[in-house]
Amino acid sequence: MKAAAYAQATPTDSAFVSTNSICQGRIVPILWPEIFKRGSHIRFAHTSFKWTNLAAHNAGVTVAIVGLSTDASKKRQLYDLDRDGETTMREATNITLYLTVGENVVLEGQRKSVSGLPDMSFGNMPVDGGNLLFSADDAASLGLSKQDEETFLRRIYGSAEFIRGVVRKCLWIPEEKLPQALHIASIRARVDGVREMRLKSKDAGTNEMASRGHQFREMYHGEKHTLILPGVSSEGREYLPVGLIDNHSVVSNLAFALYDAPLWKLAIIASRLHLVWIATVCGKLKTDFRYSNTLGWNTFPVPTLTDKNKADLTRCAEDILLSREHHFPATIADLYHPENMPADLRAAHERNDEVLERIYIGRRFRNDTERLEKLFDLYTKMTAGAAKPALGKRAVKRTTA
Repeated sequence: MKAAAYAQATPTDSAFVSTNSICQGRIVPILWPEIFKRGSHIRFAHTSFKWTNLAAHNAGVTVAIVGLSTDASKKRQLYDLDRDGETTMREATNITLYLTVGENVVLEGQRKSVSGLPDMSFGNMPVDGGNLLFSADDAASLGLSKQDEETFLRRIYGSAEFIRGVVRKCLWIPEEKLPQALHIASIRARVDGVREMRLKSKDAGTNEMASRGHQFREMYHGEKHTLILPGVSSEGREYLPVGLIDNHSVVSNLAFALYDAPLWKLAIIASRLHLVWIATVCGKLKTDFRYSNTLGWNTFPVPTLTDKNKADLTRCAEDILLSREHHFPATIADLYHPENMPADLRAAHERNDEVLERIYIGRRFRNDTERLEKLFDLYTKMTAGAAKPALGKRAVKRTTA
């Protein structure tokens, strides 16, 4: 911003090595329109790479290099790493805010999927003062019979529970079973605790929920199954840790859920394409991927899929799940450790990427930059008329140096 402000008075070229977060997530629509408004543009850039040095405690941060200029006549150059780790350079008439070649489109959260995908929602928020949630040991201390456990207890998954295999349970009491539940003293005490906590809250909405102290704020669950996606996951993983849970398990508000969704949607979320997209448009929490349903899922462009496409992707999703099952009781954290990922699981993901990417362009993408450029191009076409490209349109010259 200071370089752009300085350049308003003195024609200037400048360049910075920065954490790549300046071209990702929610910072993009805040920062870059202001820079462009001052007459500067991105003249050259190098996409994300690991910055390493000889320091004793080398952080190994991910950075990008961004060069600004006020001279519109100069050629734009985008540097990138190919699949072999070699640097390539392309000339273009515009480098976007997300460090791709194409039009300057700023992504904002969407209430509905631009691709017509089903709603992805937050899981269920307890708002319970710790009364509805239990560790495995605490659940046993309730003293419930086996039948009452099956009736009123469910396994609950947030990010940690799904990724690290932590076992937690919750009271799950539908309205019609409340009289039966209140006959059990240990459950009645928990329900009273929730009601008391909600009545003491300074929030009016929480006060209103006191009348149903036996329930979470939401009571969503899958009739057949649920696809679960943690809200935060490590950037070290090569794929997002999406999974499948049964219809007797529930998702907490620390993860996202697709209720009774077909398995081919798991294949999409588990792809390299989707990981690259959310890493760019959702940004990160510290160094971890931070998912957003409105910004990551609802903006993700998916071409029209044939029945065969869906069948092929369903098989890919099944192969991923079966590969994980083969290594039981290894957790998601174990299986997706970057240095220890099992060969059969990696192969299942590679097949999934192969099938999905051929649907998009008829072959595998060369690198992540090419993935992003295709996705942004498709997003622009799918939202034409509904959303205006930011900062005007620029023609694209696709050349390779």
